[in-house]
Amino acid sequence: MLGSCRFRLLPSGGTTVEMQLKEAIFSQVKKEPYAQALKMELVALEEGFSAVEMDYRAEMDNMFGRAHGGAIFSLIDEAFETVCQTVGSVTVALNVAVNYVASPETGARLRAEAREVSGTKRTATYDIKVHDQKGTLIAVCQAVAYRTGKPLPFM
Repeated sequence: MLGSCRFRLLPSGGTTVEMQLKEAIFSQVKKEPYAQALKMELVALEEGFSAVEMDYRAEMDNMFGRAHGGAIFSLIDEAFETVCQTVGSVTVALNVAVNYVASPETGARLRAEAREVSGTKRTATYDIKVHDQKGTLIAVCQAVAYRTGKPLPFM
């Protein structure tokens, strides 16, 4: 059963099942309405690693003309969502703690990279960092997920 296996998602090569899982996650992000509304793009995916990018736009500003935390959180959450599914089963958030370090400039290309730090059969911990295209640290996050063991519905 797919939900009980760990897969290594490689940029090229890999088994048919590994490539199907990777392609399915990429496809789901392309179809996800919220990700598309914010113009997020899944740019890298491996077992235990995900990178998602988006351009920071003026309409994402808060009432003070700076980055709205919700926009940055959304990018973090998309990277978290995608890295969690690389185990091949439905995995959901239990806790997400974000520290905002800097506010991006309008037009900045933001990249959230999520890495699995530790995992068990039922839970996993992730480190997620957001940088702009200049390498400036925008936000750091520690997140915990619950692995349901249920197969991904889009596989």
